[in-house]
Amino acid sequence: MKLRYLRNVVTLELNVEKCIGCGMCVAVCPHRVFQFENKKAVITDKDACMECGACSLNCPVEAINVEAGVGCAAAVINGFLGKTGSECCCCDSKSK
Repeated sequence: MKLRYLRNVVTLELNVEKCIGCGMCVAVCPHRVFQFENKKAVITDKDACMECGACSLNCPVEAINVEAGVGCAAAVINGFLGKTGSECCCCDSKSK
């Protein structure tokens, strides 16, 4: 079973042109969001991304961008932990 939160809210972006095929993103992603096709990384399951930032931090050519800890998944986790200010950008009723 693959984990999901909300569809189409993840901030993950991959610039395939910059990718050098080092494999770091595939190795560090806990939810197997990346795979290789034609010696380059591709995002195969964007909605499985939990925005931890491991892929972006380990990419030597900065081909991956993700706003770690700012998405809906982070808001749910922080809310569960009782942290204040844990609203996500798409669910925050105060900003609408």
